Amino acid sequence: MDPTSQTEKADKNDDLRVNFFRPRPGFMRKEVMIIWGTLIAWAFVTFGLPIHIAWQHSDPQLTLEEVPKIFGIPFYYLFEGQFVIVWFILICFVFNVLIDWLTTSYRSRR
Repeated sequence: MDPTSQTEKADKNDDLRVNFFRPRPGFMRKEVMIIWGTLIAWAFVTFGLPIHIAWQHSDPQLTLEEVPKIFGIPFYYLFEGQFVIVWFILICFVFNVLIDWLTTSYRSRR
């Protein structure tokens, strides 16, 4: 086999290799940073805040009548049923705006 074809084949394989935890510099690294940022923001609001609220307000003596309410609706319901869904939609919007900005900025460089 020709040595030049082996190096070309190795270069093609290197171009196809993608590692999410060690992205290549440039576009891929910035894209992964955006993905990690949105995942951390989603996980913090979805898991972190409810756990924090539970640890701060864990009084087993409280009945459903005594839990904090906003506009007559229990706070935990508003948080989990409304705010987390709105937060997810907001994160999706911000993620798409950032990815579109990144894509157009790298397309204009070529």
